[in-house]
This record gives sequence, C-alpha cells and structure tokens, in this order.
Amino acid sequence: MRILILNGSPKRKKSDTMHITRAFVQGMEDAAPQEVNVIDIADKHIEFCVGCFTCKRNGGTCVHKDDMKSLIAEMLKSELLLFNFPLYGYGMPAQLKAFIERTMPLSCIKMKKVGERYEHIGQANFAHLRYLMICGCGFPNSKGNFEPAVAQFKLLFPRQHTIITVPESPMFNVPQADIVTKPRLELVREAGWQYAATGEISADLLAQIGSPMIPEETYAAIANGEQVVN
Repeated sequence: MRILILNGSPKRKKSDTMHITRAFVQGMEDAAPQEVNVIDIADKHIEFCVGCFTCKRNGGTCVHKDDMKSLIAEMLKSELLLFNFPLYGYGMPAQLKAFIERTMPLSCIKMKKVGERYEHIGQANFAHLRYLMICGCGFPNSKGNFEPAVAQFKLLFPRQHTIITVPESPMFNVPQADIVTKPRLELVREAGWQYAATGEISADLLAQIGSPMIPEETYAAIANGEQVVN
C-alpha cells in the first residue's frame, strides 16, 4: 500500500505522536510490504487560504504558488493518508489545519446532497483513498478532549476513515516510561497488522490503545510536578 504520512506536529520527527504512528506502520509492514512517504508539514511552505474560491471555479488551480500543488499530487498518488498530529486547542495544529483548508482545489463550487448533508462535488478522483487519524494528547484521559478533532475528521473524510486517539502521549518521549509505553506500542503495532490484513481494527483493541497507560491521578500529579508516593 502507498502510505502518505502527513506529520502535523511542529516538533517534526521528535513528535510524541509519531512514536504511535511508527509502531502502527511497523505493524502494517509485519503483514505486508508497504511504500511509506513521510512529510513534515512544518517544513512546507503553505500559505493560508484566502477564501476566494478561484480554485473551485477554474478547475482546481490555486492563486497561491507554494508547496500545496505538489502535496496534493502526492495525496492523489497515495492509497492511505495517515494524519499524525498532537491535540492542539482540541483540534489540529495550525500548520496542518492550513494544509487541510488548502485542499479546496479537490472540489468545485457545485454541491450535492449525500445522505442528510451537502458536499462539494469533487474535481479529482480520490475514491481510492483511505484515511487514518492518529492523535495523541497530554491529558490523563480521553474524556472531553478528542471529541472536536474526531468530529472534524469524520466530517472531512466521511468514508473509509479510521481513528486512533491516545491520552498521556508525552510519555512516549520519556525513556523512564518504557515500562508502560512499550506494551502500548505493541498494541498499536497489532492494530497496524489488523488494519493491513483486514482493513479494520477491532473495537476492543482501539479501546485498549485509547485507555490511560498509568492511573489518571498519577499522571496528573507528575504533570503538575507533585511528589508521587508509591
């Protein structure tokens, strides 16, 4: 499978969440060889969308001359778009959000009703694409944190999407936390294998991956710089 990893972390390769993504891709490669391309969005020149909708009326050509034209070409050549990002303001980091907004050339100004909502009609063939969101956050659990990002991802990509969210993700960059992070990454690797082999991940495995690695109160105390008594 041709996998395009869109790393939305401003920390680039040092991203906490990239530890999760690497484990997932390793699991996919356990099942079958994969063709993987990683793009650090923070290194790309991406202007903000100005809302002129020129691209939607002229066949898909944006008024900006930056890296988005080549990035969209890479997207359309891929089979799986893997969005890796940390939770910022209950959503995507700004650079990745700018990238998403600049995909407007993929659709035209005309729209059609799909189910209960309206969608813009595509100007390119992306029916072959599958979408995967891997998002980590620094909170002790998933309650009241990931919901806005998950809802947006489902609206952006209403078909063929898979979502993995992981709380306490800063621990993946802490070597002393290996005792809990390594087993979690093994679960993620298993999820990658499942996805490559079947196109799906079991609900039970997703729930395990999305659960806290250490007790919520302990994590919060450590994050607050408090003395933890065993």
